[in-house]
Amino acid sequence: MVKKIFILSALISFLGLSAQKTHTVAQKETPYGISRQYGLTVDELYRLNPSKKDGNLKIGDVLIVSKNGSSPVKTAAPVVATSAPKTGKTGTIALLPKQTIYGITKQYHISEADLRKLNPELDSHLKIGDLVTLPADNIQKYAGSASPAPAQTVVTQTVTEKPAEVKPAVKTETKTETSTDNSLYVVQAKDNYYKISRQFNLTQKQLFALNPGLESSGLKPGEAIRVAGTASFAPVQSSGAIQVEDNSQSNNASAPITKTTAAVSNNTVASGSASADDYVTYTVQSGDTMFSIMNRFNVTLDQLISLNPNLSDGLKAGMTLKIKKQDPMYSKKSGDVLSVVLMLPFGFDANDAKYRTMAMDFLTGAKLAAERNAANGQKLDIKVVDAGNENTFKNSLSQINQDNTDLIVGPFFKSSVLEVLNYVNDKKIPVVAPFANSSDLFDYNNLIIVETESSVYSDRIVKEVGQVYQDQKIYIVADSSKANANAIKDGLEKSLSKPNIVIVNSSSDIKLDTNMMTGQAVPVIAVLADDDESAGAAFASKMVALGKQAEGSKAFSMFYSPSFEKNVDDLSKVSLVYLMDRKIDYEGSFEKEVLASYKAKYCKTPSKYAVIGFDVMNDMLTRENKKGEIFKQIGKTQTQLATKFEFVKAKPNGAYINNGYRVVRLMQ
Repeated sequence: MVKKIFILSALISFLGLSAQKTHTVAQKETPYGISRQYGLTVDELYRLNPSKKDGNLKIGDVLIVSKNGSSPVKTAAPVVATSAPKTGKTGTIALLPKQTIYGITKQYHISEADLRKLNPELDSHLKIGDLVTLPADNIQKYAGSASPAPAQTVVTQTVTEKPAEVKPAVKTETKTETSTDNSLYVVQAKDNYYKISRQFNLTQKQLFALNPGLESSGLKPGEAIRVAGTASFAPVQSSGAIQVEDNSQSNNASAPITKTTAAVSNNTVASGSASADDYVTYTVQSGDTMFSIMNRFNVTLDQLISLNPNLSDGLKAGMTLKIKKQDPMYSKKSGDVLSVVLMLPFGFDANDAKYRTMAMDFLTGAKLAAERNAANGQKLDIKVVDAGNENTFKNSLSQINQDNTDLIVGPFFKSSVLEVLNYVNDKKIPVVAPFANSSDLFDYNNLIIVETESSVYSDRIVKEVGQVYQDQKIYIVADSSKANANAIKDGLEKSLSKPNIVIVNSSSDIKLDTNMMTGQAVPVIAVLADDDESAGAAFASKMVALGKQAEGSKAFSMFYSPSFEKNVDDLSKVSLVYLMDRKIDYEGSFEKEVLASYKAKYCKTPSKYAVIGFDVMNDMLTRENKKGEIFKQIGKTQTQLATKFEFVKAKPNGAYINNGYRVVRLMQ
């Protein structure tokens, strides 16, 4: 039996299949998923298809999925997949925020294969506002069938005899959430919009709608705000993580505005403490799109809709929009040479070598990235600064020329990052934090945070477990802090009906119960919430054993472990799903080229921190333009040597956080 590893992006989409008496096995499908789709148990599926009982399930197999020839029980609304357009005519729709490949196939009743035939570049250079080609008949028939959120009424539909130039669609997972419960929440000292929205499964638009004036007045510790209510919301799509994206944060990253000339109307002041000077008005011009307006004024879709409810009727030329001003972002004063400061904790001046090896490795990767970009014509002036340690860091600030620095990469520690941000606050120089990630950094709109928050991973695991859960006992293997384990437990208790969840300190504590009637071991779900390598090895060993004892046991891990790749075949039997923020594709041409260059230059393979140094520097430099306007490119999703970068706003007019990660599924 051939086992395959499918490495998927956090932006994964699934194609629904129409309910029918037979089912053709598609890529990524499992017996459990198929049986659940048709209201069967796995045993019933195998009884209907006895030749597949040994697990010999292959792509293209045709399975019987109806008992006694009756129609299957529908557990989810099926998607009717149609083939090529009947008339031969095609049209285009404009890609909307958070719209997915799956959503398009479902709404417009087209198979994913046919969608990709019409849009061969569907998965590259993804952004909102791109045009997606569809059969004209399908557009005319199904354009209004998805009950979209207000912003989704803004759709351009053009019928052509041949497919228009096609730009790709964003590939994400979505879910629909509504708020119905009455509840108040007391704001805590370090709360922000992003944190509260995530905690209560709201979008920021919903949060502001529940609390008029909150966006302009801000959060105040001790103040009670409404986090759910009886207000009726249109369904709002929430993408999976970081973004990816299982959070409800808008993942629209717009270019900054550097100049605003529109006049301010006296009758467009929002409630709260904000004044008319905090807003501008803009008259929509012919040819404007939601994306172009968001890009021009550096605002999110939620912000636009909350201030302009009439957008629910669509964007029309001549309408006047109220838009909250954003702080202007950084742009070079003169010249086309990018001046970059790289702040690393060598500790020579402080006589502290604790992080020196880490800093030296980071530098080798960053240097290689800089040399590659310079060879491609980018003009760079890079200054390396010894950031010392946290006690002596202030001495290194004097080496930053505030009038001639376009980008600062580093320092490593949160306290030092805060000092740099305050030091360059008036200049708004972009600062990249490779490792620091804390809520008290979210207020700085010139900050780019590389490390993905652990909550992004725990949220994703909750989603993954929920998709396969069938009343199994759930074990969560915790680390010493138990923070990740508790987050997963809380999420599962909110999303599942009376789950039996046990947090354990070691994989050896996972125990199988016995069915008193049959005497057989009862399958369990096990989750690893510990990133220690030895914990990963122990988890892999335990799950291999459980897979042999109890068919149907499932395994999930928040983190990658080398042991997973060493036990692919056996771990496939428990359908292991794990998340990964850094992994090199050794078969990729780009990766091969970079690794060969590094080995030729340093006579060794890059260490973990050398890889991070390359990825961070290469990602930032490829987003820069000659004017130093890095934030104009911040919305692009890019994967470097090992790291996926997908930045979202932590809060309106706040820092950007990387929500990029990949999902790996081991399948039989």
